Amino acid sequence: MAVKIGLLGFGTVASGIPFLLKENQSKIRELAGENIEIEKVLVRSSDDADRLISQGYDYDFVTSIEDIISDHSIDIVVELIGRIEPAKTYISQALKAQKHVVSANKDLIAIHGQELIALAQENEVMFAYEAAVAGGIPILRTLSESLMADKITRILGVLNGTSNYMLTKMVEENWTYDEALVSAQKLGYAESDPTNDVEGIDAAYKVAILSQFGFGMAIDFEAIDHKGINVIKSEDVNAAKELGYVIKLVGDLQETDSGLWAEVVPTLVPLNHPLAAVNDVMNAVFVESVGVGQSMYYGPGAGQKPTATSVMADIVQISQHMLEGKVVKPFNAYQRSVRLAEAEEVVSAYYFAVEASDQPGQLSHLAQLFEEYAISLDQVLQGRADHGKALITVITHSINRNQLADIVTAIDSSEVFVLENAFKVLGE
Repeated sequence: MAVKIGLLGFGTVASGIPFLLKENQSKIRELAGENIEIEKVLVRSSDDADRLISQGYDYDFVTSIEDIISDHSIDIVVELIGRIEPAKTYISQALKAQKHVVSANKDLIAIHGQELIALAQENEVMFAYEAAVAGGIPILRTLSESLMADKITRILGVLNGTSNYMLTKMVEENWTYDEALVSAQKLGYAESDPTNDVEGIDAAYKVAILSQFGFGMAIDFEAIDHKGINVIKSEDVNAAKELGYVIKLVGDLQETDSGLWAEVVPTLVPLNHPLAAVNDVMNAVFVESVGVGQSMYYGPGAGQKPTATSVMADIVQISQHMLEGKVVKPFNAYQRSVRLAEAEEVVSAYYFAVEASDQPGQLSHLAQLFEEYAISLDQVLQGRADHGKALITVITHSINRNQLADIVTAIDSSEVFVLENAFKVLGE
């Protein structure tokens, strides 16, 4: 006997599954209790099938999802085609056919995950998706199993390898944003349309999923404030360095008395914070909790073998459940009602880059403007002065989101100041 799987798609990650099944065969069989075999592979066309066969793959390639759904020998459907559709339709069909499903589709799970989870429970099958967040880092099981007895208070994450690579080059090589993007595209890290990566959308999908595992709340993707690295200027990178920080795109989930706050924004990270050392395409998730305290989980956030390893972990766990005849439980059993935090309870220091006319007294005038909103300044740096303009960069002491909104509006409304950028500053 063997546990048979149907692969939907045979791209980068999916083609890593045969590699792991071969290289880790003895361990996988011992843990799963049976051999795991690929029964069928769904591809887009017969031309794709012919191309893969010519490359040496001898699987049963099919072009219709019905060939997999109607095959009673297939126990687990593995969706690795990405995007929302037709993935959502295919997964729904598989669950209704009472087949277990494994996916790495962060977009789909962040937006339609609750619907698919409910469908899996209704049909008494598993829907698992460890690989949907941070690729090869087993963060979802860590939160739901290893830390199940701990109370998570905050999760911070560098969750997008493309944007992190670009920021690393902007910091270490003094590249501009455009130069870093060209390099990322040449290396295959960034798509020709890099919107999801550079505007923080990809990371926000992952934050939506982390909210469920860390805090039991299925936050709607639309409720997650996100801003990307495309707004960062070389002046910001240099000012951050001089002030003792490095800029990272950070996903942030924190629970206050009123509820949960979630965002993905460029953030000034102190050089002595563990996230400051996460460079290039690597990912990391930094967890603060009552029991453990602080812990960080670091590794490759994408790539064929790392992501396929997380997919295989789901497959092996499902195989174990099948062999032992266990009652099927949700991939994440922690569920609470969603409560979003009040803006006045969400506090942080902030970095402001403000352009002013190069005249005496402007710094004093700016400080007075901040003071009107009960905002005190921690660090001040006067930068370039050219064409009659000066750049003033400041870091405030902690303020709440209402104060942030007020001072941004005040600077934008000012006739003498221009707000170039405002970023969150992570505490040490």
